[in-house]
Amino acid sequence: MTVTLASLSQQTGLAVLDHLDRSVSIPVVDGIQAQGDLIVVPMAEVSSLSFWPKAEWTDVPPEGVELLRGVAGGNPHTLVADPGTCRWTRGVSEPGGLAIGVFEASAPVYLLHPEHGASGCAPGRYAVRRQREYAAGGWGSRLVVD
Repeated sequence: MTVTLASLSQQTGLAVLDHLDRSVSIPVVDGIQAQGDLIVVPMAEVSSLSFWPKAEWTDVPPEGVELLRGVAGGNPHTLVADPGTCRWTRGVSEPGGLAIGVFEASAPVYLLHPEHGASGCAPGRYAVRRQREYAAGGWGSRLVVD
């Protein structure tokens, strides 16, 4: 089955902005991908993340799970999966404090954002993090704001 931006929007009830083509097929990849202020990294490429001893995993419902919302109540980044194919935990930590959580999927899952559209993740285990960028003038780094 081809997954489109329209079908994800309908499944979640999350509207996307008018400039996006709703008929486009959503690509599914197994590597690092970024969406605004969020980045998804395959766990095979992550070394410093650890799980809390009593980390709770929850199934991702068909309407999705909000992973991160933009600054000042902005648009949400939503993880969308078919029933029984993906679970998610926020019970993680890492030295830089960028980790939001981890999901593991047995089938393709999708990241949906009203402004950026959607992208797909192949089956596997992924870390979800905030993105950071270097600040101008050599002032270290700051979180990417979407």
